Amino acid sequence: MLLVCLALFSAGARAGIDVQADELSVGDMHFSKLHLVLSNDPDGNLAVTLDAASAQVPAMGWHHVAVHLQGQVTRQAQQRWQLAGALKLRHAPGGMMGDGTLNIAVDGDANTLEVSLSQAKAQASAALPLDMPTHAQVTLDAVPLGWLQGLLSQAWSAGKLKSGRVDGRLALDVLSDGVQTSGQFKLTGAGIDSTGGSIAAQKLSADGHFSLDTRVKPVKISVDTTLSHGQVLLGPLYAQLPSHPVRLTLTALAGAQGISLRDLRFSDPDALRLNGRIDFNHQGDLARLDLDHVQASFPAAYRRYARSWLDQAGFENLHVSGGLGAQVAFGVKGLNRLSLDANHMDVSDAQGRFDIQNLDGGIDWIAHGSLPATTLSWSALKLYRIPNGASTAHWQSKGGALALTQPLSVPVLGGQLVVSQLDWRPAASKGQRLDTALALTGINLKSLCKVLGWPQFPGTLAGSIPGLRYQNGRFDLDGGLSLNVFDGFVDVTRLSLEHPFGNAPVLAGDMNLKALDLAKITSVFDFGSITGRLHGHVNDLRLVDWSPVAFDAELLADSGGRISQRAVNNLTSVGGGGMAGGLQGVVLKLFDSFGYRRIGLRCKLQGSVCHMGGLEPDGNGFTIVEGRGLPHLSVIGHQRRVSWPTLVNRLEAATKSGGPVVR
Repeated sequence: MLLVCLALFSAGARAGIDVQADELSVGDMHFSKLHLVLSNDPDGNLAVTLDAASAQVPAMGWHHVAVHLQGQVTRQAQQRWQLAGALKLRHAPGGMMGDGTLNIAVDGDANTLEVSLSQAKAQASAALPLDMPTHAQVTLDAVPLGWLQGLLSQAWSAGKLKSGRVDGRLALDVLSDGVQTSGQFKLTGAGIDSTGGSIAAQKLSADGHFSLDTRVKPVKISVDTTLSHGQVLLGPLYAQLPSHPVRLTLTALAGAQGISLRDLRFSDPDALRLNGRIDFNHQGDLARLDLDHVQASFPAAYRRYARSWLDQAGFENLHVSGGLGAQVAFGVKGLNRLSLDANHMDVSDAQGRFDIQNLDGGIDWIAHGSLPATTLSWSALKLYRIPNGASTAHWQSKGGALALTQPLSVPVLGGQLVVSQLDWRPAASKGQRLDTALALTGINLKSLCKVLGWPQFPGTLAGSIPGLRYQNGRFDLDGGLSLNVFDGFVDVTRLSLEHPFGNAPVLAGDMNLKALDLAKITSVFDFGSITGRLHGHVNDLRLVDWSPVAFDAELLADSGGRISQRAVNNLTSVGGGGMAGGLQGVVLKLFDSFGYRRIGLRCKLQGSVCHMGGLEPDGNGFTIVEGRGLPHLSVIGHQRRVSWPTLVNRLEAATKSGGPVVR
């Protein structure tokens, strides 16, 4: 179109020309409903008005872009012409030239064509030889990054340029089979996203070199740049970038199958260095991850690169120091390689769920074949404030399993946790990934209660767990634990734990009580004195965030004994009952303790309501205490349904304030 205008001008055309075309193609460019008007203005210059309902320029990623140009052609020298005017585009990528100016200068003597676009503070210019119009030297100054959306879409269809501006100096070749370009660039406040959300950047600054070649399939993009400020997401790798520059180099291959980031190298010297490769499928999901070298220095690496995804995993507000090396390989079939090498690391959780001191050594696992043995040691370990002593674990990867090569013994509160077997198979099916056997011996129960903030009662904890399964964030334990407490036993079976380090861990199991000494129990809990032996069970126990939400409990003392007046009143309060009235109630006030034949109390927690029961029905109530001898004692419960918070408040009042006293 420009050449037509200049030819007419140079021929001295003075008559107006009005040209319309339904379709016009120039190389790969295609225009629909084109309307060109040429006329002379009062100064004798050639006025140009050009409209196109739809312009398609595949090399620039333009599809159905509406064009309106109004300007003047002037002759500045013998062989130099210039077109200057207003250019308005509609539906161009990134809102490009919605209301801008266009300048085109042709210099036959210099064999050059110069094109300049400007809009507000943005300026883009290109210079190209007339005898090679496919090659251009391009300059970008404060250009909105979105203007390059069409060009990017030719290389990476899932990529979206959201915000920011770019400055650059680049060479551009627009050829019949694609685009080839390279040069320097500077990004400020860049926002980038992808269809699947696995690649993204926000408020990013970058300065470096790039090259792009859409002639090859898949399209090839190479970047060597320094980054600063902002956030970057590359699949599982998230960076909160520092203010000082960090270096990133990569080669990206983008095609119909997805995008592959090859030769990936990232260096933030005081925090994180890594080399590797990351592949994403056409849906934007992670398909392959090979990090053959990772070296992290904490706490900087935690703050800049690990905190966000650890927060999402439920590990919030960690305190981390030391160093960690790693190798990770992940493919379509899952994890293939995991190597971790800790260097005097300290890791603690602000919520008190775990605290590891001086973690040193590592583990090295591979899906196929064998690897040399490794050791991993620590000087102190706390799990939910329970202190564990120093220990060293010996590991080896063989046949797809990372296994202990010898039993691991960990000191715990005067006793031992012995892990006799542990095989971890990351590549196996979910139900077969973990195979372990462990035992507890001689754990001091009084010390354990003190750590957990419970009433301190004497005894020991022991048990054997011949099998442990892990699936979908849940541990299921075979076997059980036995507590030797209050001169009796509490056996815990069907134990499971979901999301142990999440925000709301879930513990479930059954408890069976055998021959517990009531005198020792009531002395510890300050409940009032009761003698005799207690049996019972707590079935279908379920705790969420360590608070009960369901259970079916039955407690029974059926061998007789004595009960103090204070214990009578506390049982009466907890069970929602009362003592016999009249003369019997007056007589009972004269005694400090009473003989009983049986004591029984039941509670089935469903939702927030406890369904109460006792020894046997008694009219509209139920018997809690059945007396023996004189004076004869009877305690009857009347409330069959009690709010669980109300029952908890009654128990707290009974054990802390001494409970009500009969007067």
